[in-house]
Amino acid sequence: MYLKQYEAIIMDNDRTRQSSFTIAVEETFELYVNNTHIATILASPAQLEQLAIGYLVCEGIVSTPTDIKDVSIDNEHRIFTQITTNGVFDLWYEIRSSGCIGVNWEHNEDINVDSDVHFSPDIVKSSVHHIESDIYHQTRGTHAACFINRDGSCVARALDVGRHNAIDKVIGQALMDGFIPGEHFILSSGRQPGGMILKAARAGVPMVVTKTAPLNSGIEAAKHTGICLVGFATSESMTVFTNDWRLNE
Repeated sequence: MYLKQYEAIIMDNDRTRQSSFTIAVEETFELYVNNTHIATILASPAQLEQLAIGYLVCEGIVSTPTDIKDVSIDNEHRIFTQITTNGVFDLWYEIRSSGCIGVNWEHNEDINVDSDVHFSPDIVKSSVHHIESDIYHQTRGTHAACFINRDGSCVARALDVGRHNAIDKVIGQALMDGFIPGEHFILSSGRQPGGMILKAARAGVPMVVTKTAPLNSGIEAAKHTGICLVGFATSESMTVFTNDWRLNE
């Protein structure tokens, strides 16, 4: 489902040769909320229910996962969700439909992660291996996201061609399985801009760890929401950009 084989020609300095490559699959999905089309998502064609649930929570369309009453997927790549209407979706849709998608988030959301959980730096470093996947090594075209508990165990995992989708999927999976976001951290293979950090914050996740770099908007969002943002994480070192009080020796 994630993969497709393609033939290609490799051109080296002094020779040309035919080869077969395993390529990551991307497909287009239309997301509906209460029969209203709200998004077109390019994603890997797996864990679509998790994607929908995570998207609704991480984008602030619902206040809590219990507001999501049903998720169904048809054969035409349409994902239909039914939610409890409590004014949150109407406001969200009004803002997005008005052309204000790029409006400064500081002035439109006041998100603070309600969790005082601390994590061990050694546990964080020892958990980085969970981000590896055979599919990535075959394609070099996918991202991974993991939900990690305080002892370093991976309790949920998602792969996708998009780093944002991987976050939505892993949060959706964790919520479906009953894990409490405030007691876990997210491990991501992708760069962390503000939008990625806000997804985690809306779900109540207190720490985001990436093997790559944050962007300035991600650092500012993490400061604002109380998230501990860790970058350049390996099994031997990591760089803490915000809220280092969440890490204790």
